[in-house]
Amino acid sequence: MPLLRTRAVRRPLALAGCLVVFWMLLLPPAAGADPAGTPPARAWTGQTPAGRHPAGEARTEQDQEQQLAERFAPVVRLVHHPEECGPGEPYRPSDVDALMDNDSVALRGPWTFDDLVTVGPGAEELSRGLRDWSLDFPGDPLKPGCAYEKWANRVFAGTPSTVYAHVATQPDEPGRLALQYWFFYPFNDFNNKHEGDWERIQLEFDVGTVAEALQTEPVLAVYSAHEGSERSDWDDPKLSLANGTHPEVYVASGSHASHFTSDLFLLRSTTQGFGCDNTLGTSAITPVVRTIPSDAERAVAQYPWIGYLGRWGQRESPAFYSGATGPASKGQWTEPFTWSAGSGDRSYPVPGGSVYGAKTTDFFCDVVGQGSVLLLRFTDAPGPTLLVLAVLLGAAGWLVRRTSWKAARAWPATAERPLGQTLAVAWWVYWTRWRLFGGIGAGVAAVSLVTGAIGQFAQGLTSTVVASVALMIAILFAQAATATAFGELDAGRTATVRRSYAAATARAGALLGTAVLWTVALVLLLATLWLALLALLFFTAWSLFVMVVQLEGVSGVAALRRSWHLVRGQFVKVLLLLVLGAALSTLVGGLLGSLVLVVAQAPFVLVNLVPGVVAGLLVPFTTLAMTYAYFDGVARTARPAPPTPPAGAEAPEPAAP
Repeated sequence: MPLLRTRAVRRPLALAGCLVVFWMLLLPPAAGADPAGTPPARAWTGQTPAGRHPAGEARTEQDQEQQLAERFAPVVRLVHHPEECGPGEPYRPSDVDALMDNDSVALRGPWTFDDLVTVGPGAEELSRGLRDWSLDFPGDPLKPGCAYEKWANRVFAGTPSTVYAHVATQPDEPGRLALQYWFFYPFNDFNNKHEGDWERIQLEFDVGTVAEALQTEPVLAVYSAHEGSERSDWDDPKLSLANGTHPEVYVASGSHASHFTSDLFLLRSTTQGFGCDNTLGTSAITPVVRTIPSDAERAVAQYPWIGYLGRWGQRESPAFYSGATGPASKGQWTEPFTWSAGSGDRSYPVPGGSVYGAKTTDFFCDVVGQGSVLLLRFTDAPGPTLLVLAVLLGAAGWLVRRTSWKAARAWPATAERPLGQTLAVAWWVYWTRWRLFGGIGAGVAAVSLVTGAIGQFAQGLTSTVVASVALMIAILFAQAATATAFGELDAGRTATVRRSYAAATARAGALLGTAVLWTVALVLLLATLWLALLALLFFTAWSLFVMVVQLEGVSGVAALRRSWHLVRGQFVKVLLLLVLGAALSTLVGGLLGSLVLVVAQAPFVLVNLVPGVVAGLLVPFTTLAMTYAYFDGVARTARPAPPTPPAGAEAPEPAAP
């Protein structure tokens, strides 16, 4: 008799995972690396040669710089954040002055990470430079929760969103002028979580003075994103301009990387790791523009904190968890054109990313992001990370070895089989009769396509509820049709898709009634935290009700009671079958969707419907495994009980094997 080879499951999944990782590794890294804390090529000393500008000329130049900065001030687009501690981007470009003399901020020295120098440092104290020192905000950056958001809401309450402008030139690039805009965010909630985040964009002019720049327009815009940057000609359609002069900056949620468009972007960074930048669903704000003079002496006089060369956040080891250094610590501050020369001319949007809430892109970005976090944690603490992985792998290996994976007979179905044999024989039945069971699953896949399209184009509670109910009913009838087909095969008869669904439809009232009773009971149990464990117990114990209704003709409370009786002797096995079935549907659908995403470059909407279609086609397989569990329970309950010895008599010794 043909037997299942479990490698038929393992090899495709392993190949799919390897292809995704291989593609990620081949993706070219962002150009123009600028690791946090990299010292400038030409250090900004905060000192200006005496007599550089007469007082009147200096005042005129400073006024012109402010005028230029306001003329091209950016419009910042943040991912919508409807409620505190909810989804979206909670941090806005903030006014640094709110941190000065603030008792919730500590200044720590460079000797060890815990050197507390003072609480509530002022701008004058920071102006001394203090390279390698750090500001420390309240909270743990590796376990931020909602603490930083609540802290930032208190500290920056009543202050306007702020952007800091700065005009920069470079001695070896005469006839060119750069207008920079710097944004400060209180916290970076990305793979490399850290306190204090400085981001920037830069506009470039082919003139040498501010007065000349006021008579023309920029030729180039450069947006920083993680370690790299992306450039755009001023007349490039990808650069969106509000009112013709104000560049729109799409800020990635969490990382605050600057992008030119609203999309989902793939990135690869040596310090931030792999992940996705999300700039979808944004709303616009117009920050107040404060111009830091190009003259270093006046800059420190008006904004003393600009002379601070330490970190704007807690210092950690390794450095990718440390707070960012400020503008004057970076090479772009004094050599803007050296930095922009390494900019790329494109970013890497994830296909399908423009479909907000897309399943495939969500799966892809979540998996890549979590894998990146694991890699960063491994770099930070390889010993504990390897220990945790070893424990997890050991637990998985123990579970695999605890069961038997030896081939078992598919028929007769009424027999006791361990977990491994149940999965193996269920896959063999599905694979050898793929037309039958694939046809049954095609019904769920078709409904999934329709409901998925509804979810893409018809947003709203009503459409979501209707789509969810329709999909649940489709799954219910597919399970009943699978159980019917299995019963026919077990009896030696021929099964077809049409007759299987016809038999399920004939029992529609009993199926739907029992399903409603099952759902209501579980919802009532989930209403309170104390009864949640009971909900898990009943969810597992009642999980065979479809087979009971379809194969035994019992419905309602009697069907749920019968399912409980069948599961009672194999509770752990049935629970593991439920968990493994859900995990298999999610992983296979997500991996195949990701492969289509990165290899086939299919249309966006189709890419994001792949997981639902795959999950629908796998419904018969998971149902076959549960049907074998049903027949396992039937075999257990039909087994005769051992005879009871007469009163006063000793029980007979068990026979030798």
